[in-house]
Amino acid sequence: MTHDPVRIGLVSISDRASSGIYEDQGLPALEAWFGEVLANPAEFVTRLIPDEQAQIEATLIDLADSAHCSLILTTGGTGPAPRDVTPEATLAVAHKVLPGFGEAMRAVSLQYVPTAILSRQVGVTRGASLILNLPGQPKAIKETLDGIFAAVPYCIDLIGGPYLEARPNTIAVFRPKSALRIRT
Repeated sequence: MTHDPVRIGLVSISDRASSGIYEDQGLPALEAWFGEVLANPAEFVTRLIPDEQAQIEATLIDLADSAHCSLILTTGGTGPAPRDVTPEATLAVAHKVLPGFGEAMRAVSLQYVPTAILSRQVGVTRGASLILNLPGQPKAIKETLDGIFAAVPYCIDLIGGPYLEARPNTIAVFRPKSALRIRT
């Protein structure tokens, strides 16, 4: 059985990791999660950048418009601190806002920590790219993706991307019956 290839943009947003003060853990956590769950062959386009709104916006635009990533995930910069500007940058480059993703990500995280209510994560589309803001810690990244990924492949279908599938016994991807591909 063959699976559509997919290009995925992964953006870790951290002043300290991007300046070498500590090692970034977001990008490895994202790649590991996809390695376990995604059945499709994936090419990752990674970026490690500081909490600078203009740079975040430029990175998201580049990954969507030039690198043609079907899915772009950010990690970090979604809290209430003054330097946390990932949601503002994401909304600034959005063509459509998908409020359900932000609501669902916070609901998932709230099962684990009461401070999830401080998160300002958003989900948007830009052209044929779905952009999601994830938390910054590896454990929270996994918990969040485990909780929302079932809806991601169908969203990517609807915006013109590849047909994403999960490995057996991982995430149960949901699509309406009319959107299922019959494998032979």
